[in-house]
Amino acid sequence: MKFTRLPRFAVAALASLGLAACGVNSVPTAEENAKAKWADVEAAFQERANLIPNLQEIVLSSAEQERGTLTEVIAARASATRPEIKLSGEDLSDPEQMRQYQAAQNQLGGALSRLLVSVEQYPQLRSQENFGRFMTQFEGSENRIRVAIRDYNEAVRQYNTTIRTFPDIIGAKVIHGAEPMVPYEAATAGAEVAPQLDMRGAAAAPAGTAPASGVNDNAAPASARTATAN
Repeated sequence: MKFTRLPRFAVAALASLGLAACGVNSVPTAEENAKAKWADVEAAFQERANLIPNLQEIVLSSAEQERGTLTEVIAARASATRPEIKLSGEDLSDPEQMRQYQAAQNQLGGALSRLLVSVEQYPQLRSQENFGRFMTQFEGSENRIRVAIRDYNEAVRQYNTTIRTFPDIIGAKVIHGAEPMVPYEAATAGAEVAPQLDMRGAAAAPAGTAPASGVNDNAAPASARTATAN
């Protein structure tokens, strides 16, 4: 009896290996990994959005001249966090929905960049403990956004490679009906790296004047505090 069952186990094992080789398991595994990484991206962007009310209080108390830029930030935050802009796992294969999400986040990032470059030129503001705490939190948030996007894009690359490569392509097309996912693209080349801000020219300007041009509006000024200290 024992020997007659062995071939059946062998057949079952071979069948399982065959199904796995055809993408039955590998495709959904890669898909779920990419979806999980996207959830990390959205969480990182939400963390940045949650910091803005603190920045609002700081600016209104110490840099009233920048209220116009602050209003722009608040409006961009509302746009970037509205429910319809969020993407579900099924939306990750839709280039247009990804474009809209990226556009909203880029708008918020640009507005934040302009506001922070401006308010850092107020000596009384830079000396405040709560502003220094905010900048530390903000820089950490921006770093987490960059890491989350990097990890998501790698997961998307692995998933897209899986569904296009034999033999996984068989399961991807016949069983799962898999579609390629859309990576998150930086707004400009090098935007995944914190920009170096030239604050020397802006520092000489009177408080409340517009900062010098040349700032990358689509990346957070993670080095602004260091630059202004020099």
